[in-house]
Amino acid sequence: MSVFSVLILTLLAMLVIATFLWNVLVLVTILRVRTFHRVPHNLVASMAISDVMVAALVMPLSLVHELNNRHWRLGRVLCHIWISFDVLCCTASIWNVTAIALDRYWSITRHLEYTLKTRKRISNFMILLTWLLSAVISLSPLFGWGETYSEITEKCQVSQEPSYTIFSTFGAFYLPLCVVLFVYWKIYKAAKFRIGSKKTNTITPMPEVIEVRFIFMIPY
Repeated sequence: MSVFSVLILTLLAMLVIATFLWNVLVLVTILRVRTFHRVPHNLVASMAISDVMVAALVMPLSLVHELNNRHWRLGRVLCHIWISFDVLCCTASIWNVTAIALDRYWSITRHLEYTLKTRKRISNFMILLTWLLSAVISLSPLFGWGETYSEITEKCQVSQEPSYTIFSTFGAFYLPLCVVLFVYWKIYKAAKFRIGSKKTNTITPMPEVIEVRFIFMIPY
């Protein structure tokens, strides 16, 4: 191996360790600090869990995959586990970001109806839905929707079945992207409306009052 390859692999290994430790630190902070035991911190914790799983279960095998010049020599079972966890955790992380965006939108636009009790119930439902949807997308190839492993070519990759590709990319990327963009656009409009309403509701002093104050300030 060249010096450049060793340097790249060292940096990748450091990235794996840093990703794992950083997200574990986030989880420990949420668990130990009592003020964090509320929403939206449970959504942040869910996202941190998905990132910890990426660092612990996906990235090390990706590093081994790179060391073998992207040839998979660890068998079919481990290939299925690697790909499934890769799709599961990455999809869950993206949908957790979407859930956080929705929580912020509802807390801004419906702050009177979106009470703490309602917020907890909805956030827990969004976490459950996030992981269920991610599981459906990641586990579908295990039930015959395409193939992830080829023993002849030593390839281990996400199923290349066209219908699954459309389904997985739409469900794991394009749909949450559209939701996040739409939600943050609505948040921007709501914030802009609030700023505008505050400006129009400010009380401006009358010209006569300013004139009287100016007269009393003139020394005799």
